Amino acid sequence: MKVYQRLAQAFIAEGTTHMFGIMGDGNMYWMHELDKLGGVQMLEVRHEGAGLGMADGWARVTRTPGIATTTCGPGVSQLATALITASRASSPVVAFCGEYPNNDDEYNQRMDQQSFAAGCETVFLRITSPDVADDVVRKAFYTAKLESRPVMISAPMDVQQMAFEDDDEPYKPSSTILPKRTIHPDPDEISRAADLVGKAKHPVIICGRGAMWSGAGPAVVKLADRIGALIGTSLMAKGWLAENEWYAGISGTYGARNSLKLFEESDCVIAVGATMNRYTTEHGYLYPDAKFVHIDVKPHLVMSGGKAADCYVQSDAKAGVEALEAELARRQVKMTGYRTSEVKKLLVARNVDRAEFPIEPGHVDAREIIQTLDEMLPPSIGVVTGSGATAGFSNMLFNKPRSLVLPGHFFGCIGQMMPAAMGVVVASGNKPHVLCDGDASTMMHIGEFETMVRYKMPLMVVCLNNQALGSEYYKLDAHKMKAELSVVTTPNLGEVGKAFGGRGRMVTSVEDLKAETQEFLANPAPTLLDVRISRSVITLPYRRIHYGRDE
Repeated sequence: MKVYQRLAQAFIAEGTTHMFGIMGDGNMYWMHELDKLGGVQMLEVRHEGAGLGMADGWARVTRTPGIATTTCGPGVSQLATALITASRASSPVVAFCGEYPNNDDEYNQRMDQQSFAAGCETVFLRITSPDVADDVVRKAFYTAKLESRPVMISAPMDVQQMAFEDDDEPYKPSSTILPKRTIHPDPDEISRAADLVGKAKHPVIICGRGAMWSGAGPAVVKLADRIGALIGTSLMAKGWLAENEWYAGISGTYGARNSLKLFEESDCVIAVGATMNRYTTEHGYLYPDAKFVHIDVKPHLVMSGGKAADCYVQSDAKAGVEALEAELARRQVKMTGYRTSEVKKLLVARNVDRAEFPIEPGHVDAREIIQTLDEMLPPSIGVVTGSGATAGFSNMLFNKPRSLVLPGHFFGCIGQMMPAAMGVVVASGNKPHVLCDGDASTMMHIGEFETMVRYKMPLMVVCLNNQALGSEYYKLDAHKMKAELSVVTTPNLGEVGKAFGGRGRMVTSVEDLKAETQEFLANPAPTLLDVRISRSVITLPYRRIHYGRDE
């Protein structure tokens, strides 16, 4: 047995079922062995970074390591943005990367992959000899799962071809050493938290991804009912618990006006599995008079502006919330809080945007597009959103409770959510999903639409196309500068989708959108909709940030 064969066995023993990437000299033997062993679907992509992005999307929704692969040197360098995005998203990803031979310093594709990985916030592990092959794979999966971050396995081509002597010894996967435990809160910390919450008149519970991952939903609702709290989320947990009548939506920049006003009145915020960064707290201005109780698995977190919570509870989110509710029940605490008919009326009307804008012929109002999609798409269809200017429409106006809502924004980059959405579709077992993103973002990985077609992914890409770099357009416009410098025209992307073998259409009316959405729902297939939106319609977050308007 050779090292590359053992490495393939090890990946399968770690539970690998899907892998995303491009074959090259540095990984082709390993890929060939995976195919020979069977049980792993290898999805060949058109760009190495897209493969890593798909593994990232897989990891975000499954919370298991997404697997990507590329050859050495230039294949690795293509992973930069996707690796940093995965790092910022706390995604467990393992990337198997070839490396140039140790005995050839003049190899054309040589590269210092260790320094590159460090610059991309990625753990680097090299297979220096056959003796460490098992240990490196085990440590890679262990680290990815324990620390929730990307890990690069760098496998020199000459080492891969060496003999692996201990092939009779079964591989021991990372699950044999990874601890399985729930972090429970310190009773004294729970008592201090209960002291703060028990004195509150207007408590708010803000949930992040940590609350979602721990399955804390029922516990959060029970606690909120006891103390009369509003339930909000970070952007990354958008839509979670949206079916609750006291759900107030996103806390922060993408929050609804009525909700933000209610949040400002809060005197106690219970943050559950949320970092409470500057976006969630509006740079610290959103909760001016509130005391903070912070529940998170990390030993400690500092919130936006270097502020620490008044009471920090290190705990699994579900265990911490359950303990806090039980302590309040023991004290016979039962509060009205925000639970009034007046507040309920404000929540019902929170998502209304009445601002009017002129719409030029052949274009549509992006708000109508998102609202129509939200009405037409059943809750079983998950929605993935981008991170450019148009995200202000999708992040605020998709409000129906759904099986999945997955926003971007982790690295502030465009172009990453199409690959992520594709990974999500694969992870779901090829269930239909919808991606809403901007034109510049869509164009970055337009070649991957062919990958969608090749693997028959039921993904409808709704490209909100204003034919501009939207963020820059509105920033230049707000500063009375030449906004037209950011205008970049695009071809008819609907025809591009058809040329790749999928479905496509240029959408210039709500009726066009309805027709295409009905077809997708009846027969889900790779679909690319080029929705020509008017640049005159400014998202509410941009009106607030750049134009000083909140109408």
